[in-house]
Amino acid sequence: MQTRARILDAAEQLFAARGFEGASIRDIAKAAGVQGGLVAHHGGSKEELFRLVVARRAGALSRIRVEALEGARAQGPLDLATILDCFIRPYVTLAQEGGPHWVAYGRLLAHVSADPRWSTLAAECFDPTAQQFIDEIAALYPGAVPGRAAMGQIYAVSAMLAHVYSAWRLDTLSPGAGEADTDRLIAFATAGIHAVMTERVPEK
Repeated sequence: MQTRARILDAAEQLFAARGFEGASIRDIAKAAGVQGGLVAHHGGSKEELFRLVVARRAGALSRIRVEALEGARAQGPLDLATILDCFIRPYVTLAQEGGPHWVAYGRLLAHVSADPRWSTLAAECFDPTAQQFIDEIAALYPGAVPGRAAMGQIYAVSAMLAHVYSAWRLDTLSPGAGEADTDRLIAFATAGIHAVMTERVPEK
């Protein structure tokens, strides 16, 4: 089990840094301190290994998000900012406080989201929870154009990942602007999704 964990940890870091194509089994084995045959033994093919790495943290992240949503619902009716807080803040907190593996995991999410080849993997690992949050958002805007809640969710995920990985650009573009703040991120996502959900399509 320890060997398997080392292999998955090494694969996670290399897939995150280099993408699926850029990370070789040889490099993963070297980073894990094992022979290449052990990588295949514990992870299967390179594609199977990638899927294992992505899937192994998905359940924990989904559980934290859903528990946050259920806890918020117990406090009273949900509004848009609260729904987004329950989705965004858990990952931001994990990336900031949960160790380097959670930082790497976010980069894996970006790779999966950007490449249609992983659509089945995304559907298995992330779509059920994403759909739950999309449904909560859509319920707040019964007159919205169908599909806008999903659009807003995708935009919010992009903003979340930029917040974690591109915050250094803030000081580059505007020295002295201060650190990126999770509350501002959620306020930004809330305003953007509200605008998307309340936009009316001109009548033909």
